[in-house]
Amino acid sequence: MYVCICARVRECEIRRVIRSGAHTEDAVGDECGAGTGCGTCLDRVADLIDAEVPNAVLPALA
Repeated sequence: MYVCICARVRECEIRRVIRSGAHTEDAVGDECGAGTGCGTCLDRVADLIDAEVPNAVLPALA
């Protein structure tokens, strides 16, 4: 299933780049292009990051 229509990125590809170390929306975008167009998919990308990296430490808010 496509998560990012703008860049034609499927969920399986996003999960793969997350498992390879892309643990932020920006890092996922750098690896596969998801979220770099209109940004509508960024909530879904964040959900996938949360699902794949459930124990990740969130960056402190400044």
